[in-house]
Amino acid sequence: MASPVRKTCAVTFSIEDYTRITGKLDVEGVDFDSFAPQPLDAATLRCLRYMHDVEHHTICYLRDLLVTRVHRDPEITTFLTFWSFEEYWHGEAIGRVLEAHGEAGGVRRIAPMRARLGRRDRLGPVTSMLSSALTGEFTAVHMTWGAINEWSTQAGYARLAAKARHPVLTDLLRRIMRQEGRHIDFYSSEARKRLARSRTAQRMTRLALRRFWTPVGAGVMPKPEVDFLITHLFDDDEGREAAARIDRRIDGLPGLEGLGLARRALERYHWDPSLN
Repeated sequence: MASPVRKTCAVTFSIEDYTRITGKLDVEGVDFDSFAPQPLDAATLRCLRYMHDVEHHTICYLRDLLVTRVHRDPEITTFLTFWSFEEYWHGEAIGRVLEAHGEAGGVRRIAPMRARLGRRDRLGPVTSMLSSALTGEFTAVHMTWGAINEWSTQAGYARLAAKARHPVLTDLLRRIMRQEGRHIDFYSSEARKRLARSRTAQRMTRLALRRFWTPVGAGVMPKPEVDFLITHLFDDDEGREAAARIDRRIDGLPGLEGLGLARRALERYHWDPSLN
């Protein structure tokens, strides 16, 4: 017997309200100097490097989207404009934490990352263009993909705060999570609306997610780093429950019951300490 699907309430998102309240992440009062006498542990810093790099890759992801049919919708492009701006400042704030530990952050860190991606990154716009051309439901797929990634990102920040137990880092991550919550509202409301009105959209989205979805950052970060982050944040009782909540949220979207994407990611990505 199939498990019952938890019903979720649709979120009404106002793009006008969002553009009024969006802005640079407020880090007023965040005591970055406190990391000198109370530094973060090595595992937390490793996760923060990953998060820093992925946040700063948002602009490249936006580049790939704007060559698709998504650019025809002015409400979506308005959101994406402010979304990429906010994500940039998330990366910069995390960069300040890294710099407080004597590490590179911002441009000094992301330039080598983009050079390392090389040809794989240059193929991004071509892949997106072809995907958009092959299905009339690309926007529904993208909105759903975005919702899942934002749910995963917010869960990752929450898990890191819980495991690091550093008051200043917790404060910073909660500020980031508040902005991520608005991103969730947009993506999930658009996904629900587009999936609800088209069985074809549901079928295409299920197919795309089942075959191609990977955790946030897996397309640009080295696999050992993906393995480490997922194992560190989600491979314990609290982490597995966080992953299960993500799957329940996906189950609540029209036509997407039973995919188990977060559970499958936990099974696929497992860090082996002997390989560092």
